[in-house]
Amino acid sequence: MPAPLRLASVTLRRLGRSSKQLILPTTASYQASGHTISGAAATRPSALQWHSTSSQSSSSNFSSVNPDEVAHFNALAAEWWEPHGSSRLLHLMNPLRHDFIRECQRTQVDAPPSSGLTYLDIGCGGGIFAESAARLPSTRKVTAIDPTPEVLAVAKAHARKDPGLRNKLQYLQTSVEQLPVPATPEEAYDIVSMFEVIEHVDEPGAVLERVRPFVKPGGWLVMSTIARTWVSWFTTNFMAEDVLGIVPKGTHDWNKYLNEDELRRFLEGQGWSNPMVQGVVYIPGLGWKEVEGSEKVGNYFFAVRKVE
Repeated sequence: MPAPLRLASVTLRRLGRSSKQLILPTTASYQASGHTISGAAATRPSALQWHSTSSQSSSSNFSSVNPDEVAHFNALAAEWWEPHGSSRLLHLMNPLRHDFIRECQRTQVDAPPSSGLTYLDIGCGGGIFAESAARLPSTRKVTAIDPTPEVLAVAKAHARKDPGLRNKLQYLQTSVEQLPVPATPEEAYDIVSMFEVIEHVDEPGAVLERVRPFVKPGGWLVMSTIARTWVSWFTTNFMAEDVLGIVPKGTHDWNKYLNEDELRRFLEGQGWSNPMVQGVVYIPGLGWKEVEGSEKVGNYFFAVRKVE
């Protein structure tokens, strides 16, 4: 796989395709094939401005579903719940997802509810996070959505093995733009999760706009993704996919990775507060570990709280 040389402005345009206008400042840096990319990592311009041209997100103008991504994950469906299969790293990461959510809630001045929490898990895949969230005593209901039919069939079949999930976990084959928006803020969700999702969509800006009304005021939008750096290309594309084979080939497109500061600036001033970030590193033999500062070079969790 050749080293990534695509202009960072390509990804900026992906963030900006929405009912809001994203004004891109011009910057120049690193010389690569006649283009300009900066430093050791291809980074977007440092000053993002997001000017609203309408108060509503035009969800009908985009699709979060990429047919190539759907086909790729459909092919992996059968081994989703195999602990040493192609989704092994997701199984190992799952406890850290819950740790990060709890850490976010601990930053609240107001104590989070001890019961009755509702979750919307977007891009749930085979249900690794959705099932574990539904089993928490504090959870009332988890709604998990995914557009990939074979993967969702695996998720439903696995959930049927546990009768305790019957009234707490609902799977829907749909995308977020096709999901009906809650009629009132009270009907929205306490936690909306997009784990390993945002780097697989073609228009992340439009997706982030569409997600906003699904988060209850005071609730959290929680994500995980990968920074777009030369280190992440080397570890996630070259080593993990091409050399070690611990991740199926074609899983990651480096050009779709998003840096933490880009997400932070993109969401700034859009009704979100309390941005939280946590970098994590996979260490063979030890699993995923929190490593301070690693969000700048590789995998990380990111969350914002909806203003009440």
